[in-house]
Amino acid sequence: MVAVNPIYYIALPLFFAFLLPLFGKIHKELIRIVPGLLYAYFLGMSFYMLRHVFVTGQPYIVEIAGWKAPWGINLVFDAFTGLIITFISVLAFLVWLYSYRFKKVEFDNALKYFVLLMLVTAGSMGIVMTGDIFNQFVFLEITGLSSYGLTAYYRGRDGAEAAFKYLLIGSLASTFVLMGILLIYTQLGTLNMADIARNIHLMKPSLKIAAFLLLFMGFGIEAEMFPMNGWAPDAYSQAPGPIGAVFASMTSKAGLYALIRLTFTIFDFSSVSKLLFIMGLLTLLFAEGIALRQEKIKRMLAYSSIGQIGLIMVAFSFNTYLGVFAGIFLMINHALIKSLLFFSASYLAYNSPKKYIKDIQGFGKVMPITSFLFALGAFAIIGFPPFSGFWSKFYFLLAAAQKHYIVLIVLILSVSLVELVYYLRVVHKLYFAKPTGDYEPHSPNWNGMLAMILLALVIIAIGVYPDLVTHYIDKAAVMIMDKAQYIHNSLGI
Repeated sequence: MVAVNPIYYIALPLFFAFLLPLFGKIHKELIRIVPGLLYAYFLGMSFYMLRHVFVTGQPYIVEIAGWKAPWGINLVFDAFTGLIITFISVLAFLVWLYSYRFKKVEFDNALKYFVLLMLVTAGSMGIVMTGDIFNQFVFLEITGLSSYGLTAYYRGRDGAEAAFKYLLIGSLASTFVLMGILLIYTQLGTLNMADIARNIHLMKPSLKIAAFLLLFMGFGIEAEMFPMNGWAPDAYSQAPGPIGAVFASMTSKAGLYALIRLTFTIFDFSSVSKLLFIMGLLTLLFAEGIALRQEKIKRMLAYSSIGQIGLIMVAFSFNTYLGVFAGIFLMINHALIKSLLFFSASYLAYNSPKKYIKDIQGFGKVMPITSFLFALGAFAIIGFPPFSGFWSKFYFLLAAAQKHYIVLIVLILSVSLVELVYYLRVVHKLYFAKPTGDYEPHSPNWNGMLAMILLALVIIAIGVYPDLVTHYIDKAAVMIMDKAQYIHNSLGI
């Protein structure tokens, strides 16, 4: 069917990002409208393709330029990648909707913003769908370069410093990934991930370990893994408000996907799950401890986001069906809930130069809907019913109990109490403290309010009726654990 094709997720954003200045010459408003039309198309295409994959059991495999894998480049849209792509499409559309009139900016600034937004979307989707590890590196570069630009979008000193730090650490990640790819190619003569997975046992053990560690560190930086996540808090804090949601729902998830594909599909180490467990737990404890001490709302959300990434890594490290199921559920909920938190926090702290938590006290009365939506997101990310975050944490604890990790269960519940403390501190400031009077609150535009309400409704709907997504998560969990099926789908073997 001509109307749907996985390659459109990559080709169309790159194409329209190039043409967007020309559309702006025709009519200035087109630079805002065209990305929205593109994301709406992706939304419809994603639901159509995902339903087809789940009904027929057949993934979409695209061979670029007619060259069959492993010689050619292929794109894979199966139960796992398709689910992630679908949620990226949902969040990309909502970010566009929220950004449509987020701030009154000049034509040139709006043009740069939406061009970079389309590029980061194309890069994130490319990382998830490509079946070629070198192209995964290429899409990592596209994602990184556009993210650096978005971090420095406001052109202030702090933004430039955050973007430069992100650039330095991102360049290190790219170097690690490229060196790891080089080691694999010199040993196996292939770049196709399924072909590498099929022949990885032929690599020299020492070179295989070196290649894995290089790739693990490189993709770990993009996934905000400790101790290579020093760029994340500054980038989240200095980028425009909607871009915090982009980092949480797209770029970090693309890096996390690469880590999961690396550990579950490409390499065959039995001890990889232990490394994933240790690094995930360190990331969780480090980030949540620092989040507790933050006085700026966006930095608090940034460290909270890093902590959730650590929790997801721990879930996948169980290497059981229930653990993978919980990991995917956590990924989805983190993308949805954290986007709502960044959306609402951006308007709460709109006119506060330093974004301090103390500056938004008393806003529960002057901005009741936005404050309520932030509180809803806070309770959801902690894991309170009847919100979607409850079910993902429930399945995580169930998976941990299945592995008899009693100490881990106690530790996770303790971390949840830490989350409760710093989120309730913000909610208390909103509803039980007097306004400081330092600045006037800026009410959201209709499109920003609509984006936040839609997210809140989805979070409540999944919380009340989790079967809306559990069937899809079930199929995705089975797919990521079935290495032989991925090789068969990609290579026809």
